[in-house]
Amino acid sequence: MQIIKLNATDSTNLYLKELMSSRLLEDYTIVVTDEQKMGRGQMGTKWESKPFKNLTFSILKNLKFRKVTNPFELNICVSLAIYSFLNKLNIPDLTIKWPNDILSGNYKICGILIENMLVGNRLIASVIGIGLNINQVEFNNLPNVSSLKLLMGKTFNLDQLLLEFQSVLKQTFLEWEDKGTAEMQKKYENVLFRKDKPSTFKDIDGNMFMGFIRGVSNEGRLVVTLEDNVHKEFDMKAIQLLY
Repeated sequence: MQIIKLNATDSTNLYLKELMSSRLLEDYTIVVTDEQKMGRGQMGTKWESKPFKNLTFSILKNLKFRKVTNPFELNICVSLAIYSFLNKLNIPDLTIKWPNDILSGNYKICGILIENMLVGNRLIASVIGIGLNINQVEFNNLPNVSSLKLLMGKTFNLDQLLLEFQSVLKQTFLEWEDKGTAEMQKKYENVLFRKDKPSTFKDIDGNMFMGFIRGVSNEGRLVVTLEDNVHKEFDMKAIQLLY
């Protein structure tokens, strides 16, 4: 197990990818930083994190020895690993907001950015970037954001949590190998935020509509039941869940 600690960097994902190009790294190698200056989220969003307060890190997952038919399988595994890890810490009201935000109640506490390495059409490795709000208590008026300290009323040891999460992530990938994607997808769908509840969405044209989240397709699209019991699948860029 290798952990590379940095005082500051623009992006742990970028640092890890550059490191991969220069030398061979162990599976589950971690790059963690006290300060991430240009953290990124899904669809180009910025991930803000105060220095020394949170966990901002990236993990290498080697996939050379496993055929991955769809990249969303990795999203399922990583999301479930964070969910399981936080559940062990007794964080309340945990859900996964599609595709991979981790919520406590209506508050976002963790974001994930997975970047895949391909050789031809084959996925050989993934760099898993994670931003987990731990001890930060002020978020510059960002709506619906929280941290473990705000939720639990205590300060956490960042180094200890990082080691514990790495162990849970390994266990989750082993479970994936043992039980298969279909079983993991069921677990993921069982903890989806607002599943089977009337919800409001907005499409790329700004139109709002109601629907019920039923699950995800094998390709990772959100399956929503619309009026007249019509089921429709949506890509991540095509729809926004408003609550």
